[in-house]
Amino acid sequence: MADDSGRNGGGREDERAVLIAVYLARRADLVRFFTVRLRSAAAAEDLVQDIYVRLSGLEPAGEIQNPLAYLYRLGSNLMLDRLRGERRTAHRDGAWRDSQTVRLGVHEVSAEPSAESAVAARQRLGLLTEALKELTPQTQRVFRMHKFDGLSHPEVAQALGISRSAVEKHMMAALKHLLARLP
Repeated sequence: MADDSGRNGGGREDERAVLIAVYLARRADLVRFFTVRLRSAAAAEDLVQDIYVRLSGLEPAGEIQNPLAYLYRLGSNLMLDRLRGERRTAHRDGAWRDSQTVRLGVHEVSAEPSAESAVAARQRLGLLTEALKELTPQTQRVFRMHKFDGLSHPEVAQALGISRSAVEKHMMAALKHLLARLP
């Protein structure tokens, strides 16, 4: 009896060794078979490598009658799993893209600016920042409060303790300077 239990453990190792030996002998055939089905030699190579990884960790439950058929079945199952995963990924990515874009006819219009527009906007902002630094501190404060903080002229006047006409003069000076400095 003790001899049988030792043989069962050894039988599993023997079964794995047989599968790996068949795999190594028929690896090129497996790659060709899956290249045709996947239409990609690189994808087939990855899949056949996955077969080996699966075999190396395999604990066979029983005797495998046809090791070569087992390898093809294992590869086919892995291929189907991979294709299902790719399909799920494509569906998820498509749903995300559809939620992030607007279609006008057959054209997609993204809510995000193009990379060129973003770079140009950053450059304009840099020029604006530099031009603002050339203004007097009081004119800078008035401009920032009105344009960036969204305060009205009377609100800026009250916050700074100056007249409304002083705010208007500072704004005119700022806008005149910015128009002269910015392209």
